[in-house]
Amino acid sequence: MLADDDLGNALTAAREGDETAFALLWCALQPAVLRYLHVVVGEPAEDVASETWLQVARDLRRFRGGIGDFRGWLFRIARHRGIDHLRRTGRRREDPVEVVDEDLFAPDAAAQTEEALSTGWAVSLIATLPKDQAESVMLRVVAGLDVATTAKVLGKRTGAVRVATMRGLRRLAAHPEVTARNDKTAASVAEEV
Repeated sequence: MLADDDLGNALTAAREGDETAFALLWCALQPAVLRYLHVVVGEPAEDVASETWLQVARDLRRFRGGIGDFRGWLFRIARHRGIDHLRRTGRRREDPVEVVDEDLFAPDAAAQTEEALSTGWAVSLIATLPKDQAESVMLRVVAGLDVATTAKVLGKRTGAVRVATMRGLRRLAAHPEVTARNDKTAASVAEEV
């Protein structure tokens, strides 16, 4: 992961039209955006993320602020695109155009399987939380936003974000799948010692 200084430099260059710098921002921040949107909208997360980045690309020249401000702006756009998507799909049913064989596009599965399983498992558990807790946990813990920025993204007070995050993390810690996984990890560590 790139340091904030490097991302700040990329942001400055991207604002001036540097496509390579924009790609650097995308590569660094897209995984967190996707994870967040997976909790907000579910399966269509990639489509909504694409809409998010299109808006970012369109409006980036007018953006003012540092990389921390940019993260907040990016996740606020992602949230609004997610809400728009949920409203749109609530009004009309969308039929898939075609089914794509995802095996044709699979990267080296052996190298990514363990990480993908762990990440997917964690995101799916977070998605079971109440909406305010899930969004707060995703933005604070997964995306790494500070409390003030998360509050701006969600349109809430900082205290409400702190409480929602704490309650979400406590609920996750007590979740049966988490406790079972922790017990299993502790047992395998004990066997190694």
